[in-house]
Amino acid sequence: MSDAAMSDPAVVTGQREMRRILASSFIGTAIEYYDFILYATAASIVFDKVFFSGVGGSAALLLSFGTLAAGYLARPIGGLLFGHLGDRLGRKSMLVVTLVLMGTVSVLIGLLPTAQQIGVAAPLLLVALRILQGIAVGGEWGGAMLLAFERSRKASRGFAASFAYMGAPAGTIVATLVLSAASTLPTADFLAWGWRIPFLLSAVLVAVGLVIRLKVAESAVFTELAAAPRERKAPAVEVLTRYPRSFAISVGAGIAGQAAQGLMGAWAISYAVQQATIGQTAVLNVKALAGVTTILMIIVAARLSDRIGRRRVMLGGTAGAVVLAFPILWLLQSGNVVALFLALFLGLSVIQGFTAGPYGAFAAELYPTRVRYSGTSMGYQTAATLGAGFTPILATGLVLAAGGSLWLVAVAWIALSAVTGVALLGASEGKDKDLREIG
Repeated sequence: MSDAAMSDPAVVTGQREMRRILASSFIGTAIEYYDFILYATAASIVFDKVFFSGVGGSAALLLSFGTLAAGYLARPIGGLLFGHLGDRLGRKSMLVVTLVLMGTVSVLIGLLPTAQQIGVAAPLLLVALRILQGIAVGGEWGGAMLLAFERSRKASRGFAASFAYMGAPAGTIVATLVLSAASTLPTADFLAWGWRIPFLLSAVLVAVGLVIRLKVAESAVFTELAAAPRERKAPAVEVLTRYPRSFAISVGAGIAGQAAQGLMGAWAISYAVQQATIGQTAVLNVKALAGVTTILMIIVAARLSDRIGRRRVMLGGTAGAVVLAFPILWLLQSGNVVALFLALFLGLSVIQGFTAGPYGAFAAELYPTRVRYSGTSMGYQTAATLGAGFTPILATGLVLAAGGSLWLVAVAWIALSAVTGVALLGASEGKDKDLREIG
């Protein structure tokens, strides 16, 4: 066997095992994001009426989005916690824990009494559950991505790593369609009990995900590392002290994709529903369709990154956000279904697809194996908090400040995307790096 083959961890994996790994990465993350996006969508159209009914109007919506932000704030904690354990104990075991935690939290949200039933305790419990949900997601993505990334051939690492990100729009599609079906109920029934059904279905989805995930073996590069003697320094501490530049780049490079998700995946849906020119069910169906095109764009972007490099593809997506921010929001304001789909296609599918599709491989190639779970998870989840966690609240406030106009939202979107552009320009290309030689 050649030296090149020996240095390629995927050689000992086998095609059948690799397909199982990619399926586990995709399906497990899809289930996790089904739960997470389900909450984001419900925060846009349900929770302001169910858990903040005593407030009303834009204030209730802001409070509802505030609980959404709480989950994003918790994601770096999850990235730090599960990243540390994943770098010490392995990627697979942490993925089982995060999946079970996410499913349990979603079922509890589905059983949570409303503000009318238990008063202020309802929103407080909602926030607590949302924080636990954020911690679970914070640990999920990095492990799922690395399990595929570290088992793939060098020439296809971008494509393999993207399966974890493809799970996000896939979960969005399922969550949106289930909520859309539930929203066809009479409004009183939907607000009383219909919105709970999608959350309770998480129990079934988690069981399916566990069956798949438990059959996957640990990555070769981590197994080799675990067997070798090494210094027992906390991985998170090592990331911040030995690799601060890599951490800063991984945070900055992830912000544009997360901003697109926060704006077009959460806030834009609420905005479209509030305009009352398009029915709620139609808005949710359009979002689901945009999820399909987002998966396709992620595949295109990831494949392209394996050919021309991660930086070039991500810079293209970032430039798209800067150029298209105003036209996309103009389409969103127009108030018809076709324009809404075009806005979501450009904002979610194209911009998010090209900025986020290659991101997993880009971030993973910044860190050595011993801290890779911690570095990628902490960087990605910090970017998610900064780029997506507060953008729905920020956008809602900017619309109010601008008297209903969206121009301030466009400016904010461009500014967030510019951060990613600067980070990418300061990074080196990693697609040809050997995983065992990084660091």
